[in-house]
Order: sequence, then C-alpha cells, then structure tokens
Amino acid sequence: MTESQAELGKPVVVAIRDAIMHGEFVPNQRLVESDLSAQFGASRANVRAALIELTNEGLVERVQNRGARVRAVSIDEAVEISEVRMMLESLCAAKAAERITDAEVKELKALGKAMRKAVAGGDVIGYSGLNQELHRRVREISGQRTAEQLLERLRGQSVRHQFRLAMRPGRPSVSLPEHLAIIDGICAHDPEAAQSAVRAHLASVIEALRETAP
Repeated sequence: MTESQAELGKPVVVAIRDAIMHGEFVPNQRLVESDLSAQFGASRANVRAALIELTNEGLVERVQNRGARVRAVSIDEAVEISEVRMMLESLCAAKAAERITDAEVKELKALGKAMRKAVAGGDVIGYSGLNQELHRRVREISGQRTAEQLLERLRGQSVRHQFRLAMRPGRPSVSLPEHLAIIDGICAHDPEAAQSAVRAHLASVIEALRETAP
C-alpha cells in the first residue's frame, strides 16, 4: 500500500496536515486543489475546505492569484512559538505533577528509560519520537485541554525546526537530561520543579534555534 493509498481512509484535512508535518509537502510548495483531490481521493470542495482550515491553523497560506502553498516558518517565528510553548508547557507540567497517578508515574519513568537507551544507542530518530511522545503525554496528564489544543497547533507550525534540531550532532545528549528533569519533577508531584525543568528545556531549545539562524 502506498502512502497516498494509506491516507485515503482519513479526512482530507488530516491527511494534508500529516503530509505537511511529516515533510512530504515542503515549505513554499504549491498545493493544487486538483492534485490533492486525486492524491487523497477527496472532492475539490472538501480539499478547498481543508485548505481553509489549515490556513487558519497557520500551516498553509493563500497567495493572491497563485492559490495555496505550505507556509514557511522562519527561525524568528520558531523562536516566538517556543517562547509561547514555554508558558503553556510549564503550566501543563505543573498541573501534571499535581494530577499524575501511580500508573502514569510508571509510564513516564519507562519513557525516560527508553529515551536513555535511544541516546546511548545513537538512535536519533527513535529518540525524537520518544521526545514527542513525552511532551504529548505530559499535556494529556495535565488535563489542560485548551493548552493541549493550542500546543498541538503550535507544534504543527514548528515541527520542521524541531526535527532539524533533533538531527543536530550532540543535541540529544543535551536535551536528554532536560527531559529527564521534567519527568523527575512530575513524578515527584513537585509542580515547581516540573515547571522549572520545562522552562530550562525550552530556553535551551530557543538558544539552539538561534544558533541555526543564518
């Protein structure tokens, strides 16, 4: 089964969003309604509606007389997004520390163990996936649904910059102890420690992003 065939079972907005976030559609690439309709087996009307929704999410932009294209996010904007993430994710971490159950403590500690193993084994792709899983679970455990929705939208806009950072030599060794500190604070039911660990991690992300600026 091809990638496009696998996408046919999804709503077209989800399929296009996933394609953008996974790098199948690159920044500034034109998104032609007829091509998308054929690729994802959707009507032109549904594709048009999907592009409007993705424009509202900040993943797509419409250019006068040229149609839609994948929106390119600059380093400066990625830094701004990370600054907003710092506020929202520190809130989620603090709330997660207050709410976490014994079963969820075991889950986060297992994630931390898997992250250590991935870094020790040089599995950068695996570590990147575990990184995303940790952030997702912290959001879910926090119970902060509004923050969770906002963070998911922000993640979609900056996912390429995050992936590029994850691929930088030595970056996993820097971020691993930062993530483990987040896990420790939440699992210890210590909102202040969890919040502080998230802020330290995202300050490190912002510094790394600025270092990649041309």
